[in-house]
Amino acid sequence: MVHDGGELPELPAVDGLDILRGPARGPAAARNVGWRASSAEWVAFLDDDVVPPPEWTTRLAEDLYGLAPDVAGSQGRIVVPLPRDRRPTDWERNVAALETARWATADMAYRRSVLAQVGGFDERFRRAYREDAELALRVQRAGYRLVRGRRSVTHPIGPADRWVSVSLQAGNADDALIAQLHGDWRAPDEPRGRRRRHLAVTAAGALALGAAATRRRTSAALGAAAWLAGTAELAWARIAPGPRTFDEVLTMAATSLLIPAAASYHWLRGCLRWRGARPLALRPAAVLLDRDGTLVVDVPYNGDPELVEPMPGARKALDRLRAAGIPTAVVSNQSAIGRGWLTNEQVEAVNRRVEDVLGPLGPWVVCPHAPEDACECRKPKAGLVVRAAEELGVEPARCAVVGDIGADVEAARAVGARAVLIPTERTRREEIAEAPETAPDLETAVDLLLGGAP
Repeated sequence: MVHDGGELPELPAVDGLDILRGPARGPAAARNVGWRASSAEWVAFLDDDVVPPPEWTTRLAEDLYGLAPDVAGSQGRIVVPLPRDRRPTDWERNVAALETARWATADMAYRRSVLAQVGGFDERFRRAYREDAELALRVQRAGYRLVRGRRSVTHPIGPADRWVSVSLQAGNADDALIAQLHGDWRAPDEPRGRRRRHLAVTAAGALALGAAATRRRTSAALGAAAWLAGTAELAWARIAPGPRTFDEVLTMAATSLLIPAAASYHWLRGCLRWRGARPLALRPAAVLLDRDGTLVVDVPYNGDPELVEPMPGARKALDRLRAAGIPTAVVSNQSAIGRGWLTNEQVEAVNRRVEDVLGPLGPWVVCPHAPEDACECRKPKAGLVVRAAEELGVEPARCAVVGDIGADVEAARAVGARAVLIPTERTRREEIAEAPETAPDLETAVDLLLGGAP
């Protein structure tokens, strides 16, 4: 259980229950704390307002048992009890929509390894809205399937104030973010909502106010009529399926006056804030690192272990990769061997010193050839990347290559691997401009690889 800020509630003692304090950045961040603290193969998420039946854990185990390796997640069935003696209110219908929601974390289990691969929940989503749908999109686009299980939980309908439907319009900013990240992300059979109508009604109201302020009576009257018609249509669409009590009708009428403007404001605010946002990148299966200028300060044709000096923050960045369980290797051009300026033994002595300073780095894959040898291993060709991936037992395309010059980027691109460039004084401007991703240092590059927003 993750508690996301504030004072901890009073909870009964339960064997095996650990309470983790989250960073108070919303449910996405809290869930990331929870699954990263777990070592289980599967991690199940439940909302704090659902009620699992006593046999829920047994049903969960039955749903997960024997799932194919390409199945990354299993969703339980969500049951929202509606009143039987009357029609449901607008708020009750809103909660009941969870019954048909795709991949809602009200009851959703994921393979922990897949969560690690895709970077977990995107913490740019601060509300309990769209963060679960966005994760499901990344998981599916990584090649995995999501399935529905047979277990179920009950989601009671809690109390809500009269203006809840207006405050919920803040979720339009999250709609803008998920649209920026994934384009037209909804399934063909999903409803498209009323955003275009809200924008039109809001524009009509703004036209009426602007025209009235400038004493253009005809334009003001037309704008006011369009705004009133749109508002009345919205109010009736919400009143008609409900119980139509006096209080419900009054609430629908009052909130329908505000909803179009609130929805439009939050949508436009989200579009401006998240302009240019990109999805979290998949975590690499391995990270292949250049040596000189990336791990250690570049000393041209260095054969002296005493001259080895780590780049700032390199040890801390590497320790984070190790803690995350991501294997590493070093891929390095050492043409001084082919030129006759250094021996293999001298280069190996320097490499051993690098590991003394920075810790174990995995396989060292070195190209000893001079440029004129026209070998297949020297970067920017892909030979070193392919060999390192083979030694680590991963697909080259699932690796990330981190280096300080364009040759590192080109070697990664040659096999479809991810490339992160860390520019130094010897990096040419055109190499920086053409790099798909850049970082000022190795620590920042590791942030990107571990799931930070590019």
